[in-house]
Amino acid sequence: MRAIPAFGLLLIGVLIAVIASLVSPLQVQAQAPSKYVEGTHYQRIEAPAKTRKGDKIVVTEVFWYGCSHCNQFQPIFEAWGKQLRDDVVIDHSPAIWNKPMIVHAHLFYTVKAFRLEDKMHREIFDAMHLDKKRLASKEQIFPLFEKHGISEVDFTKTFDSFGIKSQVQQANARARGYGITGTPEVVVNGKYRISGRMTGSQGEMLNVASYLIAKERREKAL
Repeated sequence: MRAIPAFGLLLIGVLIAVIASLVSPLQVQAQAPSKYVEGTHYQRIEAPAKTRKGDKIVVTEVFWYGCSHCNQFQPIFEAWGKQLRDDVVIDHSPAIWNKPMIVHAHLFYTVKAFRLEDKMHREIFDAMHLDKKRLASKEQIFPLFEKHGISEVDFTKTFDSFGIKSQVQQANARARGYGITGTPEVVVNGKYRISGRMTGSQGEMLNVASYLIAKERREKAL
């Protein structure tokens, strides 16, 4: 059997390198088995919702101020959100399926109307879960705004406004469209829903969300 000359070995090596370079990294990634499985770790939303954030990937937390699990999740979700790249936008949407949740949805959108989310979002969780305040009426809620210099007249006018009512109705319709069954849940780009029941823990919810964000990036790049 004749030995292959050194030049021939070099030529074979070059050909192998060229062939390897023609294989798309996306194809290799697509062939690798995924740790997270649709229908097990996350659910595809039957009628995906438009996020209205341009080319950004929108990650929405569906929550309720009165939910103890949401209270635990809020600082974890906030810290995770700060580590995301600029192509991702964090959003919040209140869940609504009873009268107290309607009041708290009004509360959330009133906070947004006064641009006090950074200051008041955590304060409201603390008021309910540390101070044991029910915040079941405007009278119980107003002192939270008064601390930030909002007059009772402006607070009441905003809380009861048509704009706030419309946003509450939209949030209710959005949660129903997502198929939300509990709180907290996370929705990625209006397409995928993640819950603690699916993943087993709140931390794993965010790992799945990170996986789906990467999935969205790959699909946008195609």
